[in-house]
Amino acid sequence: MNLFQLVWYNRPLPDMSNGEIDYGPLAGLIGVWKGDKGTDIAPEPDGTENTPYRETITYTAIGDVKNAGEQVLTALHYRQIVQRKSDDEVFHDQTGYWMWDAAELTVMHSLQIPRAVSVLAGGHFNGETNEAGQAIIEVSASAESNDWKIIESPFMAAKASTRSFSQKIVVGDGNMSYSQTTLVDIYGSPEFLHTDENELVLG
Repeated sequence: MNLFQLVWYNRPLPDMSNGEIDYGPLAGLIGVWKGDKGTDIAPEPDGTENTPYRETITYTAIGDVKNAGEQVLTALHYRQIVQRKSDDEVFHDQTGYWMWDAAELTVMHSLQIPRAVSVLAGGHFNGETNEAGQAIIEVSASAESNDWKIIESPFMAAKASTRSFSQKIVVGDGNMSYSQTTLVDIYGSPEFLHTDENELVLG
């Protein structure tokens, strides 16, 4: 356990009534990020497509939200625009929220893509960092989970169903990397691993 983890485990919870906003591990995400080292491995009817990409992700702090008079969350809104490096065409446009529940040490990621698919992924954060002191944030969801769910339209459920989603972000000191895996049932392949990864810098 490093110093960051020791401080994290023993920190006092913030007093929201005095205007203190605790974004927890999400604080390092706030801002505009750009990266051009992305690789997208996606399914195609005749095999697999490997697409190098660049992207811009903007995370905006929106403060705290109280649920049912009890649960206090802090949240970031984000917009992710992904372009093929070959022709600069936008091939992925995603929006959603990252949320932090300090009382339960839980990170949540709700995302929507304009294909009638929505995901609510979650995971615990107990101060995990890498050797460089960067925060490691991990969330997941699955169609069978009782807690962290995937919702999709009838068409997508029949033709291109998302069965599970997992994501890992490493962020700190103006640098961020992520990797994510989406298990999809598409083109007769029930367990295609659609993967994305990139490295970004804070602009």
